[in-house]
Amino acid sequence: MATIEPRPFLTSLFEAAVVAADPEAAIRAHLPVRPKGRTIVVGAGKAASQMAAAFERIWEGPIEGVVVARHGPIEKCERIKVLQSAHPVPDEAGLVASSALLELVEGLTADDLVVALISGGGSALLPAPPEGLALEDEIAVNKALLASGAPISAMNVVRKHVSRIKGGRLAFAASPARVVSLVVSDVPGDNPAFVASGPTVPDVSSLEEAREIVARYAIALPERVMMHLSSDAARAPDPDDPAFAGNEVQVIASASVSLEAAAARAREAGIEAMILSDAIEGEARDIGRMHAALAREVRLRGRPFGKPVVLLSGGETTVTISGNNYGKGGRNSEFLLSLALDIDGVAGIDALAADTDGIDGSEDNAGAFADGASVGRMRAAGVDPRAQLARHDAWSAFSASGDLFVPGPTGTNVNDFRAVLIR
Repeated sequence: MATIEPRPFLTSLFEAAVVAADPEAAIRAHLPVRPKGRTIVVGAGKAASQMAAAFERIWEGPIEGVVVARHGPIEKCERIKVLQSAHPVPDEAGLVASSALLELVEGLTADDLVVALISGGGSALLPAPPEGLALEDEIAVNKALLASGAPISAMNVVRKHVSRIKGGRLAFAASPARVVSLVVSDVPGDNPAFVASGPTVPDVSSLEEAREIVARYAIALPERVMMHLSSDAARAPDPDDPAFAGNEVQVIASASVSLEAAAARAREAGIEAMILSDAIEGEARDIGRMHAALAREVRLRGRPFGKPVVLLSGGETTVTISGNNYGKGGRNSEFLLSLALDIDGVAGIDALAADTDGIDGSEDNAGAFADGASVGRMRAAGVDPRAQLARHDAWSAFSASGDLFVPGPTGTNVNDFRAVLIR
């Protein structure tokens, strides 16, 4: 263990997790059979352009299509058009992109094949307000959901009932063509109907459930949206509808597979790895404290795991924001600042928390590193870490201490990656 440098070691685990979610390898293992008719490619998400480029390299035969990625660097495609729109708050470009996807699947036949390349982030990238609503309504819904503290699964139940494209509606529009959805999952539990709010994958959650979620989390939605949710027009297609018969859904990459790859990399380096869960949800700061308590127990008492060991976890935490007093952050950075405060002064604990897409929150970092001296470095730089946590400004705290993790966009997205090394 003396030869292990904590940050390079933790970075290597993140890299192993990302490689395990490589779109090309995952798509190659799940290619559908070529159809008699046309092959149409649609898609949306943070990994959309990388998935589309990979599909172009692999597919033998003519293809045409459109996918939607977030604004920023993208991988260029030759035959599939890549549109870009905003994340996490929808924009006008997203309206154009949603219309382009719906138009592309019009008039298909039973001999045609639609390949849907879906990854996390697609909900925001595909605004398509139903009749009577406008983009500003969908933006208000998105902002309210992000600030509510509701888990991602609950958010997507609401989103799919305020859309013309989510909740299986894109696949419904493509009928009678066969739709094969290849999904890179970023949601706890890997339910493909929740990834990007399932534009090609309907699920059993109901309109009544969406209404209950709005009430349970006291989500402040515009009056026009509440009126829409009170009408039957908001109902999403039934998964048992004949339009979906013969369709296929494959989760081709997920947090579970990535965590197993990271664990294998750790063991190759001589460090035992324990995967706590790939589906942890809850307030980021609370989950940070839980990880810190477990790390201290291992470090100080050698239980429930022996040392050295790295604790791995995934899932999607939430950050509940009240009022307008908040700074720069992201759920991984907030998780880690909470953890850093609880391991302050404890030697032998090093942690990395990062979003596998390479971007956490609104800045250019994937997350950050923390150890027992991080809080001291923040204070030495004139920053009060506890005050920064209170106002959701973890980015500024880790920027001051020099602990930000900035690998750049990765081209995939299987949710959050957390690794805590106890020496």
